[in-house]
Amino acid sequence: MNLQGQGAVVTGGSTGIGLAIAQALVAAGCKTAIGARRAVAVEQAVATVGDPTKLVGRPLDVADRESVAAFFAWARGELGQIDVLVNSAGVNVRDRRLDVLAPEDWERILQVNVTGAFYCMQEALGPMRERGDGLIVNIVSTAGRRAAPLAGAAYSASKFALAALGTTAALELREQGIRVSSVYPGEVNTPLLDQRPEPVSDEHRARILQPEDVASAVLMISQLPPRAHVPELVIKPTRQAHD
Repeated sequence: MNLQGQGAVVTGGSTGIGLAIAQALVAAGCKTAIGARRAVAVEQAVATVGDPTKLVGRPLDVADRESVAAFFAWARGELGQIDVLVNSAGVNVRDRRLDVLAPEDWERILQVNVTGAFYCMQEALGPMRERGDGLIVNIVSTAGRRAAPLAGAAYSASKFALAALGTTAALELREQGIRVSSVYPGEVNTPLLDQRPEPVSDEHRARILQPEDVASAVLMISQLPPRAHVPELVIKPTRQAHD
């Protein structure tokens, strides 16, 4: 499907997977709006395209419902219509084992990784229901299919919850012509690796997925015609085990 002239929103769009997805959507013809917490990072991301008719951005804290509402009101004004929503915002912490995981970190991870996606979906869904068309892509993680100490209890719990949110929404919305897809990347070379308890070598970073690999998968889903729905897609490094 030709994406030329469509409007897309990407949360967590200033770095990593989110930025790569935004750039891919722009290249495919979408006018795209990105949101992320740090204003400087958003400005730098927008500058990678350098054309306000193609990529715009403003600060967004998906964990704050008022921030989400203000962002989507702005995005609708910039784009005219939101055809595609990609929920890519996500966080983790270095101290992620249960014996050291702080309650406030648990709450923040759940709030950003799943509640934030819920807030954004609710903002986008009203106009999509009215039109009887729309696509939502949630960037989950293989940690949302197979819990593991490497990801940590809070991150895994949040991603399992995000997967359930996406599956339920897809079932509820299919008769209204709205598609919801869950993408499960394995290890990806993003700034989130800097939060690992143990440093990640350059060699390891080169062997795993790159942000543009996940972006290509999301673009494929976005370019399918409205009659075609991808409920779930797993993409992983070749050498990573598969559940």
